[in-house]
Amino acid sequence: MKLSVLGATGQSGQFLVSQALQQGHEVTALVRNVTKLTIQHKNLKVVEANIFSAELLSGHFQGQDAVISCLGFPYKIFSAISGYTDSMEAIVAAMRLARVNRVITMTSWYTSPESGQNAPLMVRFLLLPLIRSVLSNMKQMENYLEKECSDLSWTVVRPPGLQNVPATDKEILTHEGYFVPDPNGYPVTNSVARGDVARFMLSLLNSNEWIKKGVAMCTN
Repeated sequence: MKLSVLGATGQSGQFLVSQALQQGHEVTALVRNVTKLTIQHKNLKVVEANIFSAELLSGHFQGQDAVISCLGFPYKIFSAISGYTDSMEAIVAAMRLARVNRVITMTSWYTSPESGQNAPLMVRFLLLPLIRSVLSNMKQMENYLEKECSDLSWTVVRPPGLQNVPATDKEILTHEGYFVPDPNGYPVTNSVARGDVARFMLSLLNSNEWIKKGVAMCTN
């Protein structure tokens, strides 16, 4: 397939780009700084792009089969952030202009505030309050896709804490919700390899199972 990847210079994005190329896809990496992506491949095109400009993005989306976003924005303790919604609104508008239908994006476990009630104490009382600005904006983006993008085949992938390690051969566990529960309703893990998140996101290109849904994932 022909894929446009946003956030390609990030840690998750680099795993995704590498795996996509290994699988034979043609990748256009849309980045803010072309020097930050050191991967070289005959099927990789790296272009500088403004991720908040629908007009500029639409030109790069022409002829693409899918858009995959690994964009991430740092948390702020004392103020809200808007990068997830601002970028997705531009991406969606650009997709409509370029007539691209498929988008896969990444958020996190616990984007819904009440979903962290069964999380471990450290996660519940320290981590989640610290990154609440990020989780809140991720949830706003999820709501935008759900309410405003019925014309698109979107999927939101929700991983737990990200480890900067390559893909494994572990079984991927999924759940239509805000975390993957064990039989007692508690989270089965706290972390997942970034390479496995990329592996799962790319597998969605050949599946209709999670179209217009949010899916929590991790590995067994």
